[in-house]
Amino acid sequence: MRIGIALGSNLGDRLENLRAARKAVVHLAGDRSLMQSAVYETEAVGCEPGAGKFLNAVIEIEYDGDPTQLLEELIRVEELLGRQRDHALNVSRKIDIDILYADELNVKNEQLDLPHPRLHLRKFVLQPLADIRPDLVLPNQILTVRELLAQLKDSATVTRFAEEW
Repeated sequence: MRIGIALGSNLGDRLENLRAARKAVVHLAGDRSLMQSAVYETEAVGCEPGAGKFLNAVIEIEYDGDPTQLLEELIRVEELLGRQRDHALNVSRKIDIDILYADELNVKNEQLDLPHPRLHLRKFVLQPLADIRPDLVLPNQILTVRELLAQLKDSATVTRFAEEW
């Protein structure tokens, strides 16, 4: 199963945080096929006043297990990388890992909502996703990722930060 995963960080060595998260996620996937976007820098959206800019990227992995189980493993990765689980919503964080989609699956349970319910509204996710899957049509959508990005009215500035990471 092809699973898209968003990575974000706005505390500490942001690029190294993304690298460490990518390495851990790829290990969970058994070191199999990986596509990765460039890294983009964006203003913090909805965070506390004075929050630093985020670095964001998207990776896609091959994964054989259940996406809900993967989410549990990703939460453990976040914790190992220094994320506190008892933080307030939308605050600065060392690492944020979100499952965006899992093939054509629609999942809605207490732990997981796929595809990610706000993915099509977030320029900081659509821009890196367009690097690797511009022609992807997500479940419940009729437009490609490229088309969703083009029609987005989000005024947030998303700047390419690093091609290779």
